[in-house]
Amino acid sequence: MTNWTFTADSEAETHGLGQALGRFAKPGLVVAISGDLGAGKTHFVRAVVEGLEGSPSDVSSPTFVLLQHYTARVPVHHADAYRLRTENEFLDLGPDEWLGGNGVTLIEWADRVSRWLPQDHLGLRITVTGETHRHLEFIAHGPTAAEIVTLLAENCRPVTDRQ
Repeated sequence: MTNWTFTADSEAETHGLGQALGRFAKPGLVVAISGDLGAGKTHFVRAVVEGLEGSPSDVSSPTFVLLQHYTARVPVHHADAYRLRTENEFLDLGPDEWLGGNGVTLIEWADRVSRWLPQDHLGLRITVTGETHRHLEFIAHGPTAAEIVTLLAENCRPVTDRQ
């Protein structure tokens, strides 16, 4: 499966989906996250880190740090391209050392550095549809990302869909 959407009716559903992504994540996975300010990108990253058996309390918005690393089941690299003025500033962060490889990379505002993403990556667009409601669209670019999308689609359903 290459595309999948999920409508979360609560913060708990969004959090659960992030945890699931963390549980299914494999070394080398790159997740390119986009969405408006306040869409919940960093909140989602916290949930992914928790699913990767890391400490969600370690996660803060990297807006002013640009790149953070967390200890989890696999190393987690968390970047934020919001404040980057040029793509060269992204290259100055040394992505060849942490993009892909043996860790999981989560990039907020990834649309600003899309040309530097690996061919195999998972795109995630978070859209606010209400105070706690979110529409999450996953787009797989490559076989590893497609495998993750399939696992999410098969194992994650909004509470309202469960019987």
